[in-house]
Amino acid sequence: MNTNGTGVESLELIVVVAVGVLAMGWLSRRTGLSEPLLLLGAGCLAGLTPPFAGFALSPEVVLFLFLPALLYWEALTSSVREIRNNFRSIALQATGLVLATAVAVAAVAHALGYSWPIAFVLGAVLAPTDAAAVAAVAKAMPRRILTVLRAESLLNDGTALVLLAVTIEVVTDERPFSWSGTALAFVESYVGGIVIGAAIALLLIPVRRRLPAPLLHSALSVATPFLAYLPAELLHVSGVLAVVTCGLVTTRFGPRVIGSDARIQAIAFWEVASYLLNGALFILVGIQLPAAVRALTSVSLAQAAIAACAVSVAVIVTRLLWFYSVPYLVRFLDRRPQQRDRRITAPQRLPLAWAGMRGAISLAAALTVPAVTAEGHVVEQRDAVVFITAVVIVVTLTFLGPTLPTVVRRARFPEDEVKTAELTLARCHMSSAALRALPELAQRFGVTEAATLRMAQDIEDRMAPAPGSTRRRESARRLELALLQVKRDTLRDLRDTGRIDDIVLRTVQEVLDVEEVRLGRKAHDAAAEASQDDPARS
Repeated sequence: MNTNGTGVESLELIVVVAVGVLAMGWLSRRTGLSEPLLLLGAGCLAGLTPPFAGFALSPEVVLFLFLPALLYWEALTSSVREIRNNFRSIALQATGLVLATAVAVAAVAHALGYSWPIAFVLGAVLAPTDAAAVAAVAKAMPRRILTVLRAESLLNDGTALVLLAVTIEVVTDERPFSWSGTALAFVESYVGGIVIGAAIALLLIPVRRRLPAPLLHSALSVATPFLAYLPAELLHVSGVLAVVTCGLVTTRFGPRVIGSDARIQAIAFWEVASYLLNGALFILVGIQLPAAVRALTSVSLAQAAIAACAVSVAVIVTRLLWFYSVPYLVRFLDRRPQQRDRRITAPQRLPLAWAGMRGAISLAAALTVPAVTAEGHVVEQRDAVVFITAVVIVVTLTFLGPTLPTVVRRARFPEDEVKTAELTLARCHMSSAALRALPELAQRFGVTEAATLRMAQDIEDRMAPAPGSTRRRESARRLELALLQVKRDTLRDLRDTGRIDDIVLRTVQEVLDVEEVRLGRKAHDAAAEASQDDPARS
């Protein structure tokens, strides 16, 4: 990250970003305003102040530090089955829609006076949606729709970055464009990234089996996306696909090789880290916006603003046209009954078309465009590419992001009955297996018959809740929480009076914390059961 200053100034940036993420997160929850938009605005205000006037966002920081970590977490929390079931739609959006957007943006830019090479660079930069932006606003959608959107935003970065590399070669090396060379570059990048990502994930499985402590599992989890991204980049294939593939394979095999303690610790870390990284990206993009305006010299501000508005319209309209044309063409060609059952209505298709937010990945890609060619000639209108990209990010986040929840509500998606049925299936099968194993296990561990009967009754209540059983369990849970608070108060009193020290307090407190987490999960399960019993509450 180029801050053109001392280490103290870099620390100032870190503090400003951290405070901004916390403050805007709090404000968003208090006011209901879009959090990405607030973060972007806070960053823009910071960029107008003298300490950050010379700030320049390094594309390497975004592409090599932020991107692998965020993609890995998104892949870890995705459904492999849903991706497989919707692979055709995801593949079309991650490749065909990216290419269509790049062509549309390039055509608009060329019509406004930009050369074809630089117009296609701009198209490649703005073609992919941003995983962080989509994840931040597309939360209230059904599982299938959300999976398609998240998988698209994970994979389309790879397509766009390969396309960008090809167009940059044309611009900087002044070589003619080759369709065969471009197609070969796509195939090599995709296949190479998938192979490397799968290989890294499989190689790490025996390592995970032998790690003795949860802390080491968490450390390996942090290192994994970079272990996948680095060899892919060194071999000039898609690091994005390597990370995503590694995350999906890890999701598939992780439950068999990762213990509960390690999993709880890793999930807690990634939830905090991904929140901070997402927020930091929006703020850093905002800080960069005033610099993008100041650096604009090749064209006037008015000309660049007109071009940015036209390109923004092209980006949004292309996605709308895609979702209201290509799926219907596919529907016409594929009339299999199982495909007809998966079709959605036109209003339900609108949220997919509306989730076209651009973000830091596009800005980082624009900043990777070299300032000079291989022959030493200045790359004309590079500053305009950065400016237009920044404006399109602001427009999509401002226009699409805050209105997406309304679009989702008006789509009137039906309740995800499949998910509800699968949750019931999982609970019933687990409870049945536990009841069958309970007598033998109770005998093995010397548990009394009375305790065994109580445990069996609790399992049966969860499998088929009797009237009022959920309310009784909730009352018992509240009692346990109240007793936990008594224990905590007693523990603090013992520490405050000097009868135990802080190390003992932390040791006992850790046990109480785990117990409180367990009770919190019981409350979540009870709420889920109640919502299933009474659909009007859900």
